[in-house]
Amino acid sequence: MPTGLYTQLLDLGCGCFLLAAVLVLWFRQLGAIVKVFALQGVALAGVGTVLGAHAHRTDLVVVSLGVGVLRAVVLPRLLWRALAANGQRREGRPLVNVAASLLAAAALTLLAYAAARPLVELAPTPATRALPVGLAVVLIGFFTLVTRRRAAAQTVGFLSLDNGITMTAFLATSGVPLIVELGISFDLLLAVLVLHLLTGRMRLAFGGTDIDDLRELRD
Repeated sequence: MPTGLYTQLLDLGCGCFLLAAVLVLWFRQLGAIVKVFALQGVALAGVGTVLGAHAHRTDLVVVSLGVGVLRAVVLPRLLWRALAANGQRREGRPLVNVAASLLAAAALTLLAYAAARPLVELAPTPATRALPVGLAVVLIGFFTLVTRRRAAAQTVGFLSLDNGITMTAFLATSGVPLIVELGISFDLLLAVLVLHLLTGRMRLAFGGTDIDDLRELRD
């Protein structure tokens, strides 16, 4: 793959990956949030495939395609089923409003670029120059996790955080061993299945899936 094309595809994939994390903070419709998460999975798989094709590594391409199937198809489909079963439509009033959340995302992105600067200067390749994107998505995913009230939105934040960790591994080390990725993916799949069961129980008990309802519990 020519270096110019490789750099352009890598930048495009990383840009879409970061944009998806920001859009999760912007949207209030839970269905739209799940769709954006699926697109983030596509971008993640695309970046891994580009890295593998450029390095002539078939194993990295296979791992990237497997990650894409899981995080762009299987997990979003399970989240959709959870939304349909529990009647969820919109995120409740988040702890931080949309405008402040977008400003926080910008600040976290700048922080990620500042923190990753020494690593980029150590080996200024196209992959390492994109490394701050993975770190930024980790921070934004964690921010989503702690500021959203609906269980489904918090789960997307957690999964986005894990996507950021996987992206960082792709860019910093040219991928992770297949067995490690399979283990992580199995844990994520189990977490979403547990979420599906818990949100169903919450809806039966409280009539909704707002996490704040758990504060009404008393000994």
